[in-house]
Amino acid sequence: MTARKTTESKPDPEAVEVQADLESMLKSMRVAVPAGAPVEGQHCGLIAIVGKPNVGKSTLLNALVGQKISITSRKAQTTRHRITGMHTQGATQFVFVDTPGFQTRHNNALNRSLNKTVLGAVGDVDLILFVVEAGRFNQADAKVLDVLGQGIPTLLVANKLDQVTRRADIAPWLQEMQQRRAFAEFVPMSAKNAKDIERLLTICEKYLPEQAWWYAQDELTDRSEKFLAGETVREKLFRLTGDELPYTSTVVIDKFEEEAGRGKNKRLLKIAATIVVERDTHKAMVIGDKGERIKRIGTETRVELEKSLDAKVFIELWVKVRSGWADDEARVRSFGYQ
Repeated sequence: MTARKTTESKPDPEAVEVQADLESMLKSMRVAVPAGAPVEGQHCGLIAIVGKPNVGKSTLLNALVGQKISITSRKAQTTRHRITGMHTQGATQFVFVDTPGFQTRHNNALNRSLNKTVLGAVGDVDLILFVVEAGRFNQADAKVLDVLGQGIPTLLVANKLDQVTRRADIAPWLQEMQQRRAFAEFVPMSAKNAKDIERLLTICEKYLPEQAWWYAQDELTDRSEKFLAGETVREKLFRLTGDELPYTSTVVIDKFEEEAGRGKNKRLLKIAATIVVERDTHKAMVIGDKGERIKRIGTETRVELEKSLDAKVFIELWVKVRSGWADDEARVRSFGYQ
């Protein structure tokens, strides 16, 4: 499956000229990749996507894979697990790993677990995509960059380029970034632009070794449908509560059963999930007035899962209070965080 195409407005002449200058500068800054003899056969490699929270890593992964496999929201650290997504085209299989945003603000058991996931993901890969917001770099970005090893080729992915109003400011910013790290390449882009995604895939391809594919050609993720169901509930929870609900809320799948479907539905999924919060006030917030909010969370989850999993879905949601769970090592592990 290919990434979705987006509708783009016609650029003005000044923007085209600035973009041409930017591409010319980038070309001169790139590190040459040794040109080996042409090799026939399959290529495959592991590519880690890393960065601070809310720089668009999950949106980028979904675009690279061509289908939504990682949830997104405005809330920091929406992604809490190592999620692998595959994209196979031609003779090359790209194996992308989306990681939680490296957290430096809170030092509870949950965040220590998430940061450990990040460090584990970047230790043995063929390529790292270090994602930042185009034109921006702060202390949180610097701390992520500091944990990345020097021996693995790293691309600076300057995401959200579509949100930059003055493109001419990007060139000097990239020159400053060049002083921070010997990045293999610089890739200013927008994860919402299909052409930018294709360009990034082309750049990534030359860093992947010749070896047999790890997954079947039509596989998109190594995560189970049960896992994706829990993540979808959590995404709707965060999106419908906004900044009201603390990021420490989580979701546990209590039941995931599959039965033969009827009529046009080839299968039926019965799901029961518990939303875990830390306070009674948070529970009331999730349930909403007369249960309207939790009902909407369930409805939006069901609609999305029926589309993505091609099945009829029945889902039940419950809310439980577990005070202090995010700072309890044993409970963090019991909720699926390693």
